[in-house]
Amino acid sequence: MIKIGDMAPDFELEDQEGKKVKLSDLKGKRVLISFHPLAWTPVCIDQMRALESHYKEIKKKGVDAVLGISVDPQPSKGVWAHSLGLEEIKILADFEPKGKMAKDYGLYNEDFGTSQRANVLVDEEGKVAWVKKYKMPELPDIDEVLENI
Repeated sequence: MIKIGDMAPDFELEDQEGKKVKLSDLKGKRVLISFHPLAWTPVCIDQMRALESHYKEIKKKGVDAVLGISVDPQPSKGVWAHSLGLEEIKILADFEPKGKMAKDYGLYNEDFGTSQRANVLVDEEGKVAWVKKYKMPELPDIDEVLENI
């Protein structure tokens, strides 16, 4: 698993609108990457809704982009994001090749074929500033996230 101080591996994934998002294009900005195992599951829904509802607070803390990532295909992620009303955060599909980004970050769960649940803060220089992994059924505490970004 990546650690604080590591360079965050670059990636290029499609968001809920089918647009490419590349981490290296966000250099100079602070980015919160929130891994969730699968769309359409209760804890993942709550995890992304918490980030969306606290988006203004997250921005006030100096985070320029919030990216929610799972191994689901882009069409599914698009319908899911729209069904939840997610407009501020980007929902990315780590689908092809499946889980490559999660694997690059050391956050792929081979047993379930999903990413693990985790939050990773990337600083302006592309280094990991904060990382926390959670148990699969555990909802990340949004107050803890706000304290650490």
